[in-house]
Amino acid sequence: MLIVDDAPELRGFLRGELEAEGHGVDTASTGQQALTRIREGGLELVLLDWTLPDFSGLEGCRRMRASGIRTPVLMLTARDAVSERVEALDAGADDHLTKPFSIEELLARVRARLRRNGNGDEGTNELLSFSDLTVNTAAREVRRGGRAIHLTVREYDLLLQLLRQPNRVQERLALLEAVWGSPFIGDDNLLDVYIRYLRRKLEQPGEARLIHTVRGVGFVLKEGAAGG
Repeated sequence: MLIVDDAPELRGFLRGELEAEGHGVDTASTGQQALTRIREGGLELVLLDWTLPDFSGLEGCRRMRASGIRTPVLMLTARDAVSERVEALDAGADDHLTKPFSIEELLARVRARLRRNGNGDEGTNELLSFSDLTVNTAAREVRRGGRAIHLTVREYDLLLQLLRQPNRVQERLALLEAVWGSPFIGDDNLLDVYIRYLRRKLEQPGEARLIHTVRGVGFVLKEGAAGG
């Protein structure tokens, strides 16, 4: 695990708490140091501060995703506006925690994310399909028709959850706990944000809608009319 923050007191505190939980921890104080360590591989999770001395954590996250690095990122920031949370998710962050935060909440989110990592589909050779959508879980490749679709870690997890139970309405809380960990801790609007991301990537003009909203209940993967 990597902690990226330019405040030495916070880095030291988080390192001590995470090591007490049994995690191996590295630290970095700049974006460039972080990217160098991340590219070496072997990390389960990056705790990434938004504000860094050389470039923002947001930019660092964008560079990771542009390089094809899928290591999960939990963004730490004092910014609490919805637009800024969405900006972090757009950059490729998997979760967002606002400062000041309780160490109990941070540790719970770390545990939830690592459980998701441990229950992933890497190593299985499973091909899932629905309509013209296919997912190769061994390669984590998603295609619709002949079009390759690039998803973030969290988008992929959410799609897989929907794809494993097509034509069945899945409740909001069940999706949140399946993708973000149980018990779910955080803002349940994250689910709506990620559904929008998936629709934007999966449903181009002229393609049939696949992800449908069941108001007051949740979402379902099923075939629908072509969108505009």
